Amino acid sequence: MGLFDRFRRKSRPGVLRTASNQDTSHLEQWTKSRHGVEAYVEPKTTVTETTVVLVAHDGEWTRRRVASPDAARAFARKQGMPIYDAGIVGYPKRMRDYTARKKASGDL
Repeated sequence: MGLFDRFRRKSRPGVLRTASNQDTSHLEQWTKSRHGVEAYVEPKTTVTETTVVLVAHDGEWTRRRVASPDAARAFARKQGMPIYDAGIVGYPKRMRDYTARKKASGDL
């Protein structure tokens, strides 16, 4: 092992990481452990693949990659939760408030 090997990126620059089973598993577990969860689909960009943001009743949230907007809709349907296009409706105020509270308390 070279001196700087541990600092090298595990993925190649310019190559987008796709959604994995671990991403889906995280989303399922997160949904099961909270209530009032809604999904917000974020479109693919030059930096990331399509992602979904899950927002709980208190504004707590998580984001993970998904295979496509259709995969996000299928996930939400399977979980019985509403799903929105973040580019059209934006994010709920409770999510912004939650993030602001975390920043103020030094947790972020």
